[in-house]
Amino acid sequence: MGTQEHRSQSKKQLKVAVVSVSSTRTMDTDESGAWIEKQAKKEGHEVVDRLVVMDSEGEVRKAIRDIIRDHNADGIIVTGGTGITAGDLTLEAVRPMFRKELTAFGPIFAQLSFDEIDSAAILSRATAGIVSDTAVFVIPGSLAACKLACKNLIFPELGHVSKHARG
Repeated sequence: MGTQEHRSQSKKQLKVAVVSVSSTRTMDTDESGAWIEKQAKKEGHEVVDRLVVMDSEGEVRKAIRDIIRDHNADGIIVTGGTGITAGDLTLEAVRPMFRKELTAFGPIFAQLSFDEIDSAAILSRATAGIVSDTAVFVIPGSLAACKLACKNLIFPELGHVSKHARG
């Protein structure tokens, strides 16, 4: 079965959650998380949860586990905490949870970023994978990066990824 056939057989309305990782943002000031929520709904998905958690490995892992347990989400988009400062721990928190990593996601996102922001793209880390049977995408917290990842990678493939993850 080819890629187009897989996509056509994938669910169109999925359960999506948004987790913003930040030591400074709140639900009221989280522009990126708000945009992802709005865009997910525009794409026809149900947003089952949206929250802001601290830059802490434990908090990030707990949020993902709770969303999977409480909402059986098809996809979780985690934004923020992907930089290279000592406090940026999102990848370190999420990557060990993957039963499968989508190893092409990071390099493709980096290439798209390079096309937009030139060599500054090397400072940005992104990844995606499967936790239990839920697709989890980890992307930078800037609004531009969220739009880039969601419009070009996440929403076009979410149904397809979820279909395989839940196989």
